[in-house]
Amino acid sequence: MVESGDLYYPNRIARAFFVAMDDVMGQNGLNTLLGLADLPQYVAAPPPDDLVKAFDFAALSAMNEALETMYGGRGGRGLALAIGRAAFARGIKGFGVMKAMADPAFRSLPLEQRIELGLQALASVFTNFTDQASSVQPMGDAFLFRVEVSPFAWGRTSDKPVCHALVGIIQESLRWSSNGYEFYVREIACRATGSDECVFRVNRTAIGEATAL
Repeated sequence: MVESGDLYYPNRIARAFFVAMDDVMGQNGLNTLLGLADLPQYVAAPPPDDLVKAFDFAALSAMNEALETMYGGRGGRGLALAIGRAAFARGIKGFGVMKAMADPAFRSLPLEQRIELGLQALASVFTNFTDQASSVQPMGDAFLFRVEVSPFAWGRTSDKPVCHALVGIIQESLRWSSNGYEFYVREIACRATGSDECVFRVNRTAIGEATAL
């Protein structure tokens, strides 16, 4: 069994990841991943749909590493991005102030203001509902999304950043808050590579035109 990291996501957010992995990988792929991650207790049933903080960071880290084992570095990265995006759409966007992003009054704000408020809302969800303290720092032509302890890098050592699922979550949260625009997001510092925190650079300028949500 995976050794506890004593930091947790609520079951509802973890459940969104399980639904997302089922969507992206299929049930057989998910079951194989859980076996590789030494998490057999979740093969029969995903975490319950509640707000109890009971899904260990160490489990998310093991699942993240298992993706790379199954599909290689590049393939695992692509799947983790897709899973992160699907997890946001499947559950995270319904948390706290993220729900307000659908309000017509919010949609009428200037695009850059929606982006900054959307990032602040996502950071608030992580800080208030999980043990992943997060913050947003404006910086020139970008925003820095800072994560004190990322579950996807928990206990890992790597020569490259590993928090691809968080990149996917941030990308999809930006698409949601901007009403369909895509933004370039890159992890520029990662605890797995020896940094004190995980930092994601978000360009202020959208990539191309908005697409329908």
